[in-house]
Amino acid sequence: MLTRLLKHLSSPGWWARRAFRADDLAAIGAAVKASETKQRGEIRIAIEGALPLRALLDNQSPRNRATTLFQTLGVAATREANGILVYIQLVDHQVEILADRGISDLVPHTEWETICHQMEAAFSAGNYRAGVLDAIERITALLAQNFPASGDNPNELDDAPTML
Repeated sequence: MLTRLLKHLSSPGWWARRAFRADDLAAIGAAVKASETKQRGEIRIAIEGALPLRALLDNQSPRNRATTLFQTLGVAATREANGILVYIQLVDHQVEILADRGISDLVPHTEWETICHQMEAAFSAGNYRAGVLDAIERITALLAQNFPASGDNPNELDDAPTML
């Protein structure tokens, strides 16, 4: 725990912005917007460098942090329970995907795990933007198959990635 604490505390705030520049964030937001015209899921991307001190002191895992953000960012409040959070924890080098009950009933958890591992591999190679864009494509394909767009498909969540 001490090693993790020191690693997070010594990571500067600008580190996450170096991995995801403004044009990367714009491209990711545009990909989310395009995705949501093809299926009824609401995708929210959250990118975090160092964890906040409280999360560190509570020894929150990336999965627990993602669960907290799922509520905080409103992903759990979609009317069809069709929200998806893609949480990127840069310091811990982990990705978590959480799907609300409307989607998790249709798409097996193993599908999300596969996408997470593919993103982590892309990030390890320094391909942050491509890793997220590929994940959005894969998520779109899964949702278009299991949760296709219909006439009433409001955009309930912000499409732009959230930098924490």
